[in-house]
Amino acid sequence: MNNIFSSPERQNQILQILARNQRISVAEVCELFDVSEATARRDLEALAEQGRLQRVHGGAIALSEAPPEAPILQREREQAAEKIRIGLAAAALVQDGETVFLGSGSTVLEAARALRTRSLTVITNSLPVINVLAGLENIQVICLGGMLRDSELSFIGHITEQALAEVRADKVLLGIRAVSLEHGLTNDYLPETMTDRAILQAGREVILLADHTKFGRVAAARLAPLESVHTLVTDSETPPDFLDAARERGLRVIVA
Repeated sequence: MNNIFSSPERQNQILQILARNQRISVAEVCELFDVSEATARRDLEALAEQGRLQRVHGGAIALSEAPPEAPILQREREQAAEKIRIGLAAAALVQDGETVFLGSGSTVLEAARALRTRSLTVITNSLPVINVLAGLENIQVICLGGMLRDSELSFIGHITEQALAEVRADKVLLGIRAVSLEHGLTNDYLPETMTDRAILQAGREVILLADHTKFGRVAAARLAPLESVHTLVTDSETPPDFLDAARERGLRVIVA
């Protein structure tokens, strides 16, 4: 073979092709760059390890970036039926008498609504969750202060993280911006990501609530690997191959 490209040059060319076509096969890499199958696979695997593409059987596909996140009051109207089902299914995992952490986001808010009749202690950094549960005799609400993120109506930052170090929950119900097998849980706002990392440490069981639009995407800030989640609650439109892979990694999967 008479390959005229160095490995970095070839990999850059591969990324340019992916940007145009969204997919490339091992055979195409061999033909385009006059390299062996072993070299083509090494190039694709190297780029996958760098987080620049997603390896699939026989080749690679471009990563799908999560679009900018809309404010929570707007997101409540998006995938509303799926979020209600997910919220109900997640609430069914909570037992009376437990202490539960409810994170921010429109899907977790549906779980909060489903928990209004239960006897619980709820810890939260979400202003909408506080409003939904305030004044109920059967629920003790522990509010975490901090810097208010206006678009999410959630409290984040150093003060919130300091408070999180002082509490423990039986279960954590958490939403997320994007989920992928390679990059795990990602968000698009770094300060909130730091707070979410502290939230993950606050409970014995982490329950992730995510509708089908969140899967196979990557946002800017890495939160944690997928294995940091114990239970995944999603809807029936989430790709079955993703759910199978999640089960293989030890997650309990509930499809609402």
